[in-house]
Amino acid sequence: MLQGVPVWRVSARYNEVFATATYRSTYGVLMSSLQFTEISPQDLDSFSASLPQGNFQQTSQMAAMRRSQGTQVEILAVKREGTVVAACVLETYHSRLSTFSVVHNGPLLDYHDEELVTFFFTQLQQRARKNGASQLEIIPETIYNLRNSDGSLMGDGFSAAGHDAGDDVPAASHDAGDGSSRPAISPVAFAREPEIATLEKLGFKHSGFTVGYTTIPRWRYLKDLSTIADEKALLASYSKNTRRNVKIAAKSGVTVRAIGRDELPIFHHLCELASEKQGFDNRPLEYFQALYDNLGDKAQFMLATLDLKYYLEQWEAKKQKAEAEIARLQALLATSRYPESVHKKIATAQKTLTACENRIARAHEYIEQDGTTVDISAAMFVWHPRQAFYLFSGSDEKYAKFYGPTALQHWVMTESLKRGLMSYNFYGIDGVFNDPNSQGHGVLEFKQGFQGYVAEMTGQFSVVLKPVTYAMKQIAHHLLGR
Repeated sequence: MLQGVPVWRVSARYNEVFATATYRSTYGVLMSSLQFTEISPQDLDSFSASLPQGNFQQTSQMAAMRRSQGTQVEILAVKREGTVVAACVLETYHSRLSTFSVVHNGPLLDYHDEELVTFFFTQLQQRARKNGASQLEIIPETIYNLRNSDGSLMGDGFSAAGHDAGDDVPAASHDAGDGSSRPAISPVAFAREPEIATLEKLGFKHSGFTVGYTTIPRWRYLKDLSTIADEKALLASYSKNTRRNVKIAAKSGVTVRAIGRDELPIFHHLCELASEKQGFDNRPLEYFQALYDNLGDKAQFMLATLDLKYYLEQWEAKKQKAEAEIARLQALLATSRYPESVHKKIATAQKTLTACENRIARAHEYIEQDGTTVDISAAMFVWHPRQAFYLFSGSDEKYAKFYGPTALQHWVMTESLKRGLMSYNFYGIDGVFNDPNSQGHGVLEFKQGFQGYVAEMTGQFSVVLKPVTYAMKQIAHHLLGR
């Protein structure tokens, strides 16, 4: 840690405002110089792509998205000797009752560098205060614990008590003992008690190690792709049931396709079906349109589509095969020396025939109700140079047995391998692993089928910038019942 006294300078230029801190030792020797400044969208994207914490929220595309929704957005950074060493998208929300600032999944910096943390967050608070914010919230993209797929802590220094930020992290992933994989993650991506203490010294209050769903999830489910060579190896890495479901989807005529802006109403409708079932509010169609417009090729809206004509033809062919087998066996009865064995085979073939007839009848019902081609599931993925993120989804429960969601997840991970990505982020789970009645148990079980691991994030921090204004806001919210 740097020892010395900071000497602050504030400068103003056209279209650029920055502050610098020069640290001198007690002997007056220059030790470090930091500069707080705005940077270009391109510089933000380059920095986000280079850092282990880099993520889609801290990109120029999401900055544009927030701005399109009426949010005041600034791209801020710290440079050390001219090189960007910290950056974030600062969002300021203005409302009738209050103004507050937020950094989602950031800022991006080395939280072990106390000099940098102190300088950046001091400047960030001043900027938010200047924007009129009564409160600043940050949600660092830092890991507090790595856990196995079942929620148990990973060993070898990954536990909260045992991990040191300077410890070596395995250079390659390996089996964690429960079918999940242990990822190779830079120590820079971690923030633990010392880093939390540094933020608290700067006035931030930690929201606690919570469980449950939040807008920015504190609990994430991820899949390590770094040791998976191809789609065959990817499929083999799943649980037995998930492998089976991938195959059922393919054999049933489920295909995955990207959609354009004109088909977003279909995407929105499927998300609406899921929100009704799970009891949460769906985003309006206009929000998805704004994501499509602002994220460009970084966002991919996908549909799983069921070809019922193909499905029907497959089962009709199986029916004909079963009928032919029954006819062959019945003809064999007259000359067989083992009629009991033949009767057993006929019974088995008859069961197959009945199953075929049931599926054919159901296929005709589906076609009569919905036509020969049906969009059964939807998902939105965001591409980042570090990993792919899974953000929104929905499905028609009527077609659950065709496993559209599983087909979509298999597609995005296969595509991630083609793009050379080292991991895939399923994003939020609720952090409850031992309660089958919890709200998120079904989501957790679905994601666990892909045999990944859990990242428990450090969580949210907030600091009050204008105590009187903040107190008035709290009183107003209380009176309005919010």
